[in-house]
Amino acid sequence: MGLISPVSIEAKYYIRDGDVYVCQLCPHECRIPVGGVGRCGARKGDSEKLIANTYGKISYICTDPIEKKPLYHYHPKSKIFSIGSIGCNMSCRHCQNYSISQSNSGNKRTTFKSAEEIVTMCRKEGMDSIAFTYNEPTIWFEYIMDVLAADPGLRCVLVSNGLCNEEPLRELCKVTDAFNIDIKGFTDEFYMNVCGAHLEDVLKSVKIIFEEGVHLELTYLIIPGYNDSDHEIRGFSAWVRDNLSRKIPVHFTRFHPDNYFDNVPWTPEETMYAARRIAMEEGLNYVYIGNMMSEEGGNTICPGCGRTVINRTGYLVEIKDMYGSRCAECGHDLRIIR
Repeated sequence: MGLISPVSIEAKYYIRDGDVYVCQLCPHECRIPVGGVGRCGARKGDSEKLIANTYGKISYICTDPIEKKPLYHYHPKSKIFSIGSIGCNMSCRHCQNYSISQSNSGNKRTTFKSAEEIVTMCRKEGMDSIAFTYNEPTIWFEYIMDVLAADPGLRCVLVSNGLCNEEPLRELCKVTDAFNIDIKGFTDEFYMNVCGAHLEDVLKSVKIIFEEGVHLELTYLIIPGYNDSDHEIRGFSAWVRDNLSRKIPVHFTRFHPDNYFDNVPWTPEETMYAARRIAMEEGLNYVYIGNMMSEEGGNTICPGCGRTVINRTGYLVEIKDMYGSRCAECGHDLRIIR
């Protein structure tokens, strides 16, 4: 069963309004009574303060290829120490990590690790980077900040849905080296009906991260019949180009049936290739295909000369023709952090 945490850490970003606490970590701004929990499960009201309910509760620990996050332009071919907790501030019906992200605290087995203990584990594995992933990391705000305060030299990656208010997000940006943000679809109807959130809140977060200068990559899971129209893919791609940069890496990933969407078919391969083609037509420089084998969809190709500079087959990565972050053939800056 779930662990009762040996610590009681006060949450940040809330106010008290009479008999309830108003959480201000994400746009839901849940009103939480004493004894109640927020929608994400990571905030609980006690008699005197709002508690970070999942602080230090670990559901999953693994050493992953950085490409699994997915991050293709951030220390390619490296490994990263990855941890997750429980809970999420979205309720995606297709979530493939639902056993932890949609589990209430107390209903899922976890283990407690202090910030210092998790840093020690990470370093003992020979890792200099840590990813907060598997469930939504921003609801683990206090723990993330404490882990990175315990070892300021540790590089930090967040794999997030982007549903976070501006002030805490900007604070996270100060300690985070790279984000991968899941863009669930490109209509508010999809976000409301499938994820229980608003598209505009996520797009605002993406623009904040870009503005803060943190390395950013985007993932768009293509679900047949839900968010796969050419019009929607084109609109998303144009938004990235016009509001961020054509140099932002975009990962289109293939859906497989899971959770409440177990009757939805796999994304057809032709849909995946079409999405990549549309995004490149809209001027995006780095467009990748994930969750399927593709001859070119995983490779990094220089926009300057067309040369393949990084070859990927699944998680097998070959860095071929690069000098630092530049193409060794034409000198084009590929904006890859190595």
